[in-house]
Amino acid sequence: MVRKLAEHLLTAAAVALLVTPALAQGGEEPPQMTPEQKAEMEAYIKAGTPGVQHEWLASTAGIYTLKIKSWHEPGGPAMEEAGTATRKTMLDGRVVTEDLKSTMMGTPFTGHGMMGYDNVTGKYWSTWMDSMSTGLMVNEGSCDAKKACTFTGSWNDPIKKGPVQARMTTRWTSPTTQVFEMYGPGKDGKEMKMMEITYTKS
Repeated sequence: MVRKLAEHLLTAAAVALLVTPALAQGGEEPPQMTPEQKAEMEAYIKAGTPGVQHEWLASTAGIYTLKIKSWHEPGGPAMEEAGTATRKTMLDGRVVTEDLKSTMMGTPFTGHGMMGYDNVTGKYWSTWMDSMSTGLMVNEGSCDAKKACTFTGSWNDPIKKGPVQARMTTRWTSPTTQVFEMYGPGKDGKEMKMMEITYTKS
């Protein structure tokens, strides 16, 4: 329904642009959009216009070196890996993509994520997929004035055969260093820290 409405509004606007010059030559008034159509068009334009949140996301684009720590049980030893990540903007700065390369338990590992800000909901969102899964993780969250963010999301666990909830935080400890932390349920069902990634921008 939303797609059809958007197509209708865009078609109406296109028709108006094409017809206006011809009618102007004939001395006739071009067709006008109804107040309802104008309001709908304004709502779509507002929803699709990048703002300060998108400008901040775009500023994080670049190349990063990674220090990765992961835990399989609370209080257990951390498994440490290294990697790289490249962040780029797309859709005229509306979305930031991340392509990550590392190893996981000695095996080559790649991941791809996206992050954006939804003007309609007033929430940040992110997605993640990697070479250890064929599914998609979808998250939503918020960021404070210091750009410290908290997200919640879920993925389908291959052992439990169902969704597992996770909590993720990010914070900038310096203008070029970001720390990502991921928390999820341990074997006892209680939340535990599962991963920490330190991003250092080149």
